[in-house]
Parts: sequence; C-alpha cells; structure tokens
Amino acid sequence: MLEILTKISLWDLVKHTSSWLANLKRASASRQLESTTALRKVVIASRKTAVYMRKIKETELRSHETETELAVLWTELSFAMQDLGLIKLAKRCAIKGREWADPSQFDQDFLDKADVGLDKIEHLANQLLAEIKPLNTQ
Repeated sequence: MLEILTKISLWDLVKHTSSWLANLKRASASRQLESTTALRKVVIASRKTAVYMRKIKETELRSHETETELAVLWTELSFAMQDLGLIKLAKRCAIKGREWADPSQFDQDFLDKADVGLDKIEHLANQLLAEIKPLNTQ
C-alpha cells in the first residue's frame, strides 16, 4: 500500500523538495517549464475538486462522470509528479486518484494520516511554484 505521509515523513518531504529544487536549478529551461506546468495543474485539480466537493455538500448529488474525471486527473498528476522526481507529492496525488475511483477504499483515519487534504496539496504545489519562479526569470 502507499506509504502514509506522517509527521516524520514531512521532514523527508522538506529535504526531498530542497534536493529537487537544487537539481531543477541545473535543469534546462524546458524542464523548468515542464515542472511549472505540472505544478500549476496540481493547483487546478485541487480547485476543480474543491468545486465538485462544494456541489456535493450543497446538493447532496454525486456524479460518477465527474468522479471518473477526478480519478483520472489526479492519477495523471501522480505520474507527472513522479516523472519530475516529486515522489511524495506523486503519492499524495495517487491517493487522491484512488480515493475518487473508489471513495470507500480508504477510511478517514488513513486519509488524515496521509495528509492528502486539498489545501495541503495546493499549498505544497504553490510553495514549489514560488521557488521555481525565480529560476524562470534568470
């Protein structure tokens, strides 16, 4: 099963992110652009998911079509993050994809420990984008 992101592994995430950013500084402009584009897609997916969740809350109606789209979107993002070497973010996206594919497969305790809240994922993506921005202006 996917590694749960605990408080201990959050330190690993910080160390990994620092290493990733150091490598990105040496990467080509096209790799930096690819990273920026992929991270922006994470923010967009987070917002799209939040809107759908608000719709469920307000109407109590679920859409298998929308949930299929979200499952695919988050899964594609997990692959993109993995390709970029952002393994911890990739795992979070993979969990979101699996969660939307079958919401009953994870209990709330697992999701809390995995730290896959939309706010957390979007915040992490935005932090990385803020770090990349100076690289793109060099």
